[in-house]
Amino acid sequence: MSLKIKHLNGDTTFLLTFSPVEPRLSLNRYGHPSGTFSVLVDPWLSGPSSMWHPKFLLSKHTVPSCISNLSQIPDPNVVLVSQDKPDHCHEPTLRQLDPKSTLTNILAVPAAAKKIRGMKHFDPSRVHGLPAYSSKDDDSIVRFYIPPLTPGGTSGEATIAYIPAKMDVSGLHNAIGITYRPPTAAPFPTQYSPPSSTYSNFSSPNPLQYQLNNMPPTPPDSPNQRPRSLSASTNPSTLSTTSSSSSPAISQTSSASTVSTTSHSLHAHSPSFHSPSFHTHTHTHSHSHSNSSTDSNHRPRPAKTLSVIYSPHGVAYSPYLSQYATTHLVSHAALPLTTLIHGFDRVENPWYMGGNVNAGLPGGVEIAKNLMARCWIGAHDEDKENSGVSVLKIRMRKYGLGEVRELVRREWSGGGGGGGCEVRALDCGEELVMRS
Repeated sequence: MSLKIKHLNGDTTFLLTFSPVEPRLSLNRYGHPSGTFSVLVDPWLSGPSSMWHPKFLLSKHTVPSCISNLSQIPDPNVVLVSQDKPDHCHEPTLRQLDPKSTLTNILAVPAAAKKIRGMKHFDPSRVHGLPAYSSKDDDSIVRFYIPPLTPGGTSGEATIAYIPAKMDVSGLHNAIGITYRPPTAAPFPTQYSPPSSTYSNFSSPNPLQYQLNNMPPTPPDSPNQRPRSLSASTNPSTLSTTSSSSSPAISQTSSASTVSTTSHSLHAHSPSFHSPSFHTHTHTHSHSHSNSSTDSNHRPRPAKTLSVIYSPHGVAYSPYLSQYATTHLVSHAALPLTTLIHGFDRVENPWYMGGNVNAGLPGGVEIAKNLMARCWIGAHDEDKENSGVSVLKIRMRKYGLGEVRELVRREWSGGGGGGGCEVRALDCGEELVMRS
């Protein structure tokens, strides 16, 4: 399986594409390989970004984006908006999305979701406020069911979690956790009759039961201990650059104001199976039912899970990310972390202007070390053209790529944190493919 990360602008807009990398994948009705799952993060392509009033803050890109319109990329499964600030939640760019799309769902922090609904551009049922993650609440994880690649294979799952800092005056500091467990194909041909090639959430007699019966067994847990002491026994992922792009197909139904706690299957996007569904339901761990002549003991075991932490402004590892890591990531066998997307530069305002803006290298290296990140990609470090009273007192400490790599090397060699961490700063338009 693989994760392709493409940097679309010079700042913090990324396209993440997860793929099972199975040979001869069939195409769904959107022309995308089955089993892939894509996330467009904080889209801002062109034009100024102004907060409250241009005299308070006006920002402009100094590096042209690699695309001029979102129509130039395949429709993503998810548009993820991590802040309500206009350099993350940029209305002119968001309006480039097809408001009638049956594929794309918008997941945003609550303040951003309210702002996006207020645009009255999208179907409200496709705009969802992310619940804050809690280890005591299974419904605080947004889950996407991904159908098997072939009859007799195992289904996959993608999850998204929002981890905000508490009592954060600036409202900037959070992290978004993403995991992807790929679906698989059957090891040998089977006889199978799916319930329907296409049906809506209400036309199927019991789509929820069909979905639960076809969920894969939960992968083996990671060792039950803190991430910093886990042994990095898995081989480091392979890094390579490519120029191709792909995108998956998913659908959802859910109310506009809250994330639904009941899963519903929607339209089929592959020749034989219904589409992934969007839900926060905790799936069962018993899977005795089988819809094929293949014995369940012969079904392929799920692959290891890919994991991403996206935190452009940073958030403290403890107590926020540590809770997510030692519960969700460990239980999903998603450690070591596949990729950390986090800024390098540290930015400070006076306390009366909100204090820390970007945690930068000091915060990022703590996260990378504790989660044994295989790769750290810089984000939100563009030298933008900024003006307004809000930037008059800004203090910035810029870190070069060499400095970041050296500090990471020292931390790893001194702390026994596994096989090290690849540090990258992607140019605008550059892609990185991580294979596992």
